[in-house]
Amino acid sequence: MSETIFTKIINKEIPADILFEDERVLAFKDISPQAPIHFLVIPKKAIATTNDITAEDEALVGYMHRVAAQIAADLGAAEQGFRTVMNCNEHGGQTVYHIHLHVLAGKALGWPPYQERLKA
Repeated sequence: MSETIFTKIINKEIPADILFEDERVLAFKDISPQAPIHFLVIPKKAIATTNDITAEDEALVGYMHRVAAQIAADLGAAEQGFRTVMNCNEHGGQTVYHIHLHVLAGKALGWPPYQERLKA
């Protein structure tokens, strides 16, 4: 897998507003927030897409969700609710090919998302 912007953030080559970091994951604020609270949780292990998650990665992906929930709670968003999204490949909206969990909160989020695209 080629180096991505997330690899550069993990390696501290470019700055990010980091909310949490340990040996397995890094969480930081999205640079183009789509909600009042919008952050990403990424694994430090390079995994390109959801399709590339292996049985060996199951605990890591579950851990990403636990970290997301804890940060949402720390930011006061857990009780009202939040959304987690992991996009996969071009039609799924993935733009960085290093899996990442979007966490959006701070306002009521509609469903289904992207209704304007349903006709395409």
